[in-house]
Amino acid sequence: MTPDASDRLGLREGLLLLIAALVLLLPGLTGLPPVDRDESRYAVATTQMLATGDYVDIRFQDQPRYLQPAGVYWLQALSAGAFTEPEARQIWAFRLPSLIAALAAVLVTGFMASLWFGRWAGLLAGLMLAACMSLGFEARIAKTDASLLAAVTLAQFAFMRVYAGAARSRWPVLIFWVALGVGMMLKGPIILIVVGLCVLALALWDRSLARLKPLQPLWGLPLALLVAAPWYVMIGLATDGDFFRVAIGDNLLHKVGTSQQSHGGPIGYHLMGFALTFWPGAVLAALAIPFAWRERARPEIRFLICWIVPAWLVFELVSTKLPHYVLPVFPAIATLTAAAITAQRPAAGRIQKALFGLFLLLWLAVSLALSALAPFGIWTYEARIDGLAVVLAAGAIVAVGVVVWRVLAGRPDQAVLAGVAAAILVTGNTYGYTLPRLEALWLSPQIVAQARAAAPGCGTPLIISAPYHEPSMVFLNGPETTRLTPTPEAAAEALALAPACAVAVIGGPETPAFLARAQALGLSPAPAGRVAGQNYSDGEDLDLTLFVAGEGDLAP
Repeated sequence: MTPDASDRLGLREGLLLLIAALVLLLPGLTGLPPVDRDESRYAVATTQMLATGDYVDIRFQDQPRYLQPAGVYWLQALSAGAFTEPEARQIWAFRLPSLIAALAAVLVTGFMASLWFGRWAGLLAGLMLAACMSLGFEARIAKTDASLLAAVTLAQFAFMRVYAGAARSRWPVLIFWVALGVGMMLKGPIILIVVGLCVLALALWDRSLARLKPLQPLWGLPLALLVAAPWYVMIGLATDGDFFRVAIGDNLLHKVGTSQQSHGGPIGYHLMGFALTFWPGAVLAALAIPFAWRERARPEIRFLICWIVPAWLVFELVSTKLPHYVLPVFPAIATLTAAAITAQRPAAGRIQKALFGLFLLLWLAVSLALSALAPFGIWTYEARIDGLAVVLAAGAIVAVGVVVWRVLAGRPDQAVLAGVAAAILVTGNTYGYTLPRLEALWLSPQIVAQARAAAPGCGTPLIISAPYHEPSMVFLNGPETTRLTPTPEAAAEALALAPACAVAVIGGPETPAFLARAQALGLSPAPAGRVAGQNYSDGEDLDLTLFVAGEGDLAP
């Protein structure tokens, strides 16, 4: 039975959910340096967009970046231009669209769940989505996936109202098609895959299109195209069709058939990682499976199943796999889980209890690993025990214990609240306290700071680097003043062209070749700094030396 208006998420509950989501998602937003590689590539392309005024053709330095449409770059440009000076390169301003989109997805999920299952279910669904690890990471990163999640959630919420017969005006239909167009501007056809498969599954399940006719595609589809098509036409003309060849042929279709950048995995990859990606709510999501099957005749339950299952299967079958690929179905999982938690449940059978017990053990292992991540990281990289990190980790473990206690006591609603407490402690400890302090992981800020100290009269020196090519360094120092050379010999040649305000960053194994080529060019580079640590993008330990031209090299 659909709850009446008095039992839906109101202003007070929405504000409470927003505050909880901010507590979960804010730590680390400003403290974490630019993250490699995707976030920094997006941020660099956005700074170039702002500098050149070209909002159509997206580039990373002199290379075209034809992977996704321009939507998220526009959002980042708007945020960076409104809240900071883009030249200051403050990464938090580029992350704001992701945070705002994540908050929007949480609020829409909460309201969606309350609309069909009541206020308490709405709060629980929103909290589970806000607390999950996958959204927690994407909300702190300046890239597309949190924004795509907001578009998918809004479109599916509007679609769900139409399908379940709850739409009393054309507004849900209008919102559906506009959100679809926005999603196409954020990540191309991905939103069409999620929503389209849901439409197809519902039509097959119902053996009828009657519930889908109110979507009014005759005017809705042109509206969605009106949102997205102008940029697609402009980029096609500007690149002579190269954008579509790269974005669709080289990127999307290759991901389907082959694993790109070693991001592969077997069928079942996302299912095996669910205990982590939807942590801490994953243990409770397991309770929703028998509920969903039992209540599948209800239109809203059927809709949620068709939102989850077809898209999940496609993401499992695609060769390229990353943990966040299944994020667009998490609002449906959170809603279905909250519905199951707040419904009366029949006693579980032996097999069901045994399977749940096995999953609970896996969830516990993931929970303990996440709780211990911060103090373990400090011990690994700094060889010390940090008292605050240990205390926060211990608090998280206690909260995990409360989750198990309340689940076994038959109060999964209270377990959600304990899980949120555990997530607050884990994310605060990891993102807010520990990661920003682990200097050995953040090489680019050290390189840029030392380069500027080595060339004090140059403002922003030209950084010439081999083999360290991480885009975070390009973002922090600027795309026009950073040169990523393919070889140490090329680095020496670049230094010879601008000896007065250039700093070469050379790896240990590359140093002899660099010095030999520099001497052949008549240079005598002098060491001006050293940065050592781990490049977390590939796990390689690096020992980098900064070189400046010798005094004789600067003579007129």
